[in-house]
Amino acid sequence: MAAFAADAMALGVHWVYDAARIKERYGRLDHLTAPEIALFHKTRQKGDFTHYGDQMLVLLESLGQCNGFKLEDFAARWQALFDHYDGYLDKATKTTLSNFQAGRSPEAAGSDSTDLGGAARMVPIALFHANDADTFIDCARQQTAMTHNHPLVLETAHFFALAALKTANGADPATALRSAADQLSSGSAVSDLVDKGLASEDKQTSQAISGFGQACDTTEALPGTIHLIARYPEDLETALIENIMAGGDSSARGILCGFILGIHNGLDAVPRNWLEEMTAFNRIKTLTDNI
Repeated sequence: MAAFAADAMALGVHWVYDAARIKERYGRLDHLTAPEIALFHKTRQKGDFTHYGDQMLVLLESLGQCNGFKLEDFAARWQALFDHYDGYLDKATKTTLSNFQAGRSPEAAGSDSTDLGGAARMVPIALFHANDADTFIDCARQQTAMTHNHPLVLETAHFFALAALKTANGADPATALRSAADQLSSGSAVSDLVDKGLASEDKQTSQAISGFGQACDTTEALPGTIHLIARYPEDLETALIENIMAGGDSSARGILCGFILGIHNGLDAVPRNWLEEMTAFNRIKTLTDNI
């Protein structure tokens, strides 16, 4: 729920890189809003998701229908989502759709995109496979590779699966992040990015994210996500507000921040109005209640 709320919160300012413009237009943006200045999402309404959230919802539906992750089912539903889609199609989506149309399998259709959004979509898998770490990690990597088949993004999905499990087992978020990074292979690029994010814990958020870069690429978005988790471990609401106020790809950062801090703080930490104003709230609640 925190991950979906993070995406709905981001919609109104997603990919607006001028943080001063966000502040000038909204002040402190602590509520869902229509994408009045988010030009890539002009067809969306208040409470809707970005294309990241829409794909995450399709994954949740597939998991619920199959009682677990089945790549072929997810691939079919993912393609059906974009048959008459009126939202934004990013490069990774266009490339993957083209590869499917050329006859490639779900295992071979993925783009070489390094965008964090491919890994961020993994969140609902935890509801079905968190009781088996190896399966959880494998499914997280599979769903990522279907559209973002790049080693950096795949390892990022692996990392967040580990961090989520450690958080669920009672580790505080910063400890969970450090421990998960330590389990990655020696010389891991993801581990280095995690270290950068953790080292920024005491910095003001807009300054930290501006320094890392506000863009979609994992090299920029991952340390920004780690910063948010480490700086606001007990305050999910503030973390997600500061995330969107920093501008750029606030959806991918927010989804993964919401994932870890949602596990740590629980459902009550997500403002009720954020949830109830999500267009798909009842749909998501029905799917999760049926697990």
